[in-house]
Amino acid sequence: MQITQIAELSKSRSKIYIDQEFAFVLYKGELRLFKLREGEDISEENYLSIMKELLPKRAKLRAMNLLQSKDYTTEQLRKKLRQGLYPEAVIEEALDYVAAFHYTDDLRYAVDYITCHESSRSRRRIEQDLQNKGISKDIAGIAWEKWQEQGGVQDEQGMIQRLLLKRSFEPARADAKERQKVFAFLMRKGFSAEAICRAMGNDDLY
Repeated sequence: MQITQIAELSKSRSKIYIDQEFAFVLYKGELRLFKLREGEDISEENYLSIMKELLPKRAKLRAMNLLQSKDYTTEQLRKKLRQGLYPEAVIEEALDYVAAFHYTDDLRYAVDYITCHESSRSRRRIEQDLQNKGISKDIAGIAWEKWQEQGGVQDEQGMIQRLLLKRSFEPARADAKERQKVFAFLMRKGFSAEAICRAMGNDDLY
């Protein structure tokens, strides 16, 4: 395996390319430690030390530090580690490590997210948010069940009514154009057409 390029990433770090392909990022001091030079071969022993010891330890610490400040879904944490240019195998090892200690738990994250937004966002909007955060539909479905088992109840009609009140919408005075505008606004919030029309007192909008 030949080191075909060492490209400076910052004053302290460099990107290492092996056989023309990006391999990993190392600090300048580590280049000296492992005696890595452009155009020379990297020994199998040094390669394994970097891939099996140095980088996994660093990725695990990075993941733990990230989780100290806020909760992440598995996919969010994966994206963060990818931004750090860790190899995929190292990333997966770090994710398995934090998951083993339940520092990441997508089901717990989803239940907490639903609980936090149950009174301000529609179910459809919450499900879309969870999907964007990397939560699968299956896990989201289980999360809703657990949330309901814990006594969770969502009042979408109440949410719509509060939004209508905030926009000073009065059904008796609103013309067709205003109704359509408000209807579209509530649809973008993730509420169903049926629920919106019921709250607006008009069954002819859909």
